[in-house]
Amino acid sequence: MPSDIDPQQLAANLFAFSIFPYAGFLFHLHRSRATPKLTLFGFYFLLVFVFGTIPAGIYAKVHYGKILADVDWLHGGAESLLTLTNLFVVVGLRQALREAEKNGKEEGESSSASSAAVKASSSSAAAGDK
Repeated sequence: MPSDIDPQQLAANLFAFSIFPYAGFLFHLHRSRATPKLTLFGFYFLLVFVFGTIPAGIYAKVHYGKILADVDWLHGGAESLLTLTNLFVVVGLRQALREAEKNGKEEGESSSASSAAVKASSSSAAAGDK
């Protein structure tokens, strides 16, 4: 890497630029209407983490002369927002899977019941023909 490129500045620029593809991701996720509501909320909540770390990073630099990762209490607070994001996403997906399993079992039971009804009616019809 050339010596005139500041790695921290490069990271900050990449971080800022990453908002655009993420906004596209959110747009398509929201538009699909297939994402569980809590999971969708979690992905939107990630923006709270992003916009929360910016002022925390500025505060760390101005008041402590350090980057955010070196000021434990600020870094921990920012990371707790990321933890909440992960919880929202995972719990939303877990709820959706449980609901899908429940619906699948109900469909399986109704399918089994209708199969039994068809078999019973065909066997009684066969018995009536004899």
